[in-house]
Amino acid sequence: MNNINLKNIAEDLLETFIEAGNIAKKISLKGVKISIKNDKTPVTDGDLAVDKLLRDKISNLTPNIPIISEETVNLKIKNENKNFWLIDPIDGTREYIKKRDEYTLNAALISNLEPVLGIVYAPEKNRLFFSYGKNLAFEIHNEKRIVLNCKKKTTEIVGLANSDKPSDEVSNIYKKYNVSKIVQISSSYKFCILAAGEADIYAAKARAYEWDIAAGHAVLEHAGGIITSHEGKKFLYGKENYKNLPIIAKRAKDLSN
Repeated sequence: MNNINLKNIAEDLLETFIEAGNIAKKISLKGVKISIKNDKTPVTDGDLAVDKLLRDKISNLTPNIPIISEETVNLKIKNENKNFWLIDPIDGTREYIKKRDEYTLNAALISNLEPVLGIVYAPEKNRLFFSYGKNLAFEIHNEKRIVLNCKKKTTEIVGLANSDKPSDEVSNIYKKYNVSKIVQISSSYKFCILAAGEADIYAAKARAYEWDIAAGHAVLEHAGGIITSHEGKKFLYGKENYKNLPIIAKRAKDLSN
């Protein structure tokens, strides 16, 4: 991993993500084909097409680094790697099926159990987020490249939630941070909203898998944000079953500034 140029890899993947997003949108317009996986969750032909394109490109760029993708992972095999890719071709498949605009395409490179590179693309919003190190987080929107620095853009303290009724545990966290407004947003788009300074905090109980959040984690942390467990511990990857711990993602330590 020491010989890898993270900037070059990130830049090389941007066009692939845009191509993958175009494929996802075309399939959505045509009408997706839905299958049900063993875990009873839906997968579409859009998920699979994006997955193949991203895996093929990443394999060419970094042939010696394992790829863990939601659509090809074998959960019965214990993860013993410290360096690997995590791919979620479409995070928010249910939103994608319903033709909503918050689904995202995701890839993160994990080094020594920490995310060192992340790309999150929201095709329907035309927002492409990526990062490859501290203070090296960016958004491309309408062909303009913007530096992400978590600078606050709201007058309120805004919390993000997966549902319109956050759990008591999450509600208590939001009270602690004086959250005055809660907005429901799905997918890893939440982390990018925090990195862009458009919201302040996202908390959740243990849910989903590492590939759901790794790319967003990289973008937010590299933009200056903070991600921990509910106990304030560092959020690491490479768990045997890939399951996430409870999470708190913040734009800054002091959410009022």
